[in-house]
Parts: sequence; C-alpha cells; structure tokens
Amino acid sequence: MYRICVFCGSSMGNKPVYREAAAEVAGFFIKNNLGLVYGGASVGLMKILADKLLENGNEVIGIMPQLLIDKEVAHEGLEKMIVVNSMSERKQKMVELSDAFIALPGGFGTLDELSEVMIFNQLRICDKPLGILNTAGYFDKLLTFFHHAVDEGFVRQEHVKNLIVADNIETLVRKMQQYSPVSMGKWIEDILDESVNS
Repeated sequence: MYRICVFCGSSMGNKPVYREAAAEVAGFFIKNNLGLVYGGASVGLMKILADKLLENGNEVIGIMPQLLIDKEVAHEGLEKMIVVNSMSERKQKMVELSDAFIALPGGFGTLDELSEVMIFNQLRICDKPLGILNTAGYFDKLLTFFHHAVDEGFVRQEHVKNLIVADNIETLVRKMQQYSPVSMGKWIEDILDESVNS
C-alpha cells in the first residue's frame, strides 16, 4: 500500500479522543511514508490529518466537488487538488487513486463513502482493503446493525467479515495487509436459489 484514502469527519467531534486519533493516523502515515487521498477539506478531522502530513512533506491528494470549493472549505495548502463535478465523481476518483481505504469517525459523508467501497468490494468492482478505525467504540452501533442485517437475511456473513475493524491504526493496517477478497460465485448462487425457491 502506497496511498491510503481516509474517510473522516468535516467536524472535529465532541471528544478530544477523535482529534487524537486523527493525529495518530497522520503519525503512522509519516512513519511509513504513506500518501493520503482524502476529501480535500480544511475543516474537521480532515484538516488535522492533512496539515500534519503536509508539514512533513508527505503526498496529500484532495478531491473535492466544485460546489464545496465554492463554499470555501477547500484546503488551500494542497499541491494537488482534483476538482470534480459531483460527489459521485469524487468517490470514483478516490477508488481509482487509492490502494486501500480507512474510515475514521465522521458523519453522513463518511458513512456514504464507507458504504460505497463496501458495495464495490462485495461486487468485486474493487478488491482493495477497507478498514474501520473504531476509535472509542464510535462505530459499535453501526457494526451491530451490520450483524443484525446478517441475522435478518439481508447481508451475507462473509461480507461483514470482509470489513476490517480495529481500535488502533497499527493493528488495522496490519490486518488490511492480509486482506483477501470474498469470491462472488457462492453468494450469487445462494440469492438466485433463494429467489427461485421462495
């Protein structure tokens, strides 16, 4: 992995632990000479991450729709800012440029980006590892929902297992380096049989 795309909040969150986690991720990137792909903002956890990497001279690539640039939230210190026409195009470009993905605490935008890559991995459109940094249990209720969806028959267990989760960045990336994508064949056959025999 050379470039990792990080999805995270355009807000700071209410607890110092979230800001500390973003700084720790930046420190890990610096230590391991990793490039960052992110949403291109100068606010929230995104700003903490980008600022620390820029100070160290790491590669930082921002990707932002023009509509957000017009709202003056773009990071003006980036050497590489890719301007796109839509949020969908932004996600597509993130997938194209990145070797892996990590979600830090964030809001609807982070959830949207996380969901997009989960679906891409499920359908084998993208076979790059996706991790959740579960800082202070932030994602616990989302992970509980995923398991509930498995219990109710709407999500396959193997697809939940495909998502890599840890509460510290070093463990998370180590697990991501061992990632192996899930084959599509069996679960597609299962849902076809389920529909025919219902």
